[in-house]
Amino acid sequence: MSHHHAHCQVRYATPNDLPGARALMLDTFHQDFGYGFVPHWHADVVDLQGSYLDHPRHTLIVAVHGDEVIGTTAVNSSGPAHPPHPRHMAERFPCDSTAQLLRVYVRAAHRRLGLARRMVDLACAFATEEGGYNRIYLHTNTDIPGAEPFWRKTAEEVFDARPTGEHGPGVSTVHFEIPMPARADAAGPTA
Repeated sequence: MSHHHAHCQVRYATPNDLPGARALMLDTFHQDFGYGFVPHWHADVVDLQGSYLDHPRHTLIVAVHGDEVIGTTAVNSSGPAHPPHPRHMAERFPCDSTAQLLRVYVRAAHRRLGLARRMVDLACAFATEEGGYNRIYLHTNTDIPGAEPFWRKTAEEVFDARPTGEHGPGVSTVHFEIPMPARADAAGPTA
């Protein structure tokens, strides 16, 4: 499945996309987040193939312009870990039944073109069609320009962790849930 728009393609990643996806993720950690690669937060980035392409319930979605990966979005079957996240969040979004969206990044020059929305829509469709997921969860650092307004248009806030400082200084975390889309086969027969 792929979606084309203004010379950008949004689709499921292939092995050929992984070096570009990894470079985008690492650039985001350093340039946008300002704290760089943190092994216990970013272990999936070391092995994108094993984390997303080889796992039947996980996926990596990319936005591609020509041969350049300019956006990423991932889905995995783990909810928020406690710690650092509050226990009530881990209980609300348990592993295996929660589709967690992560690595939703777009290169600065390609932002505000709807690519993140298209990648998230494809990720939600994957979570719905894959089966076995009851909820779609994500958390974001609201200090990143544009992150909070984007997610507030897309998802419902379930916990504002900014007062708790759960990730330490410079990381203002808010947890969100995206309503599960209806499954395509749940619509019933058409006339």
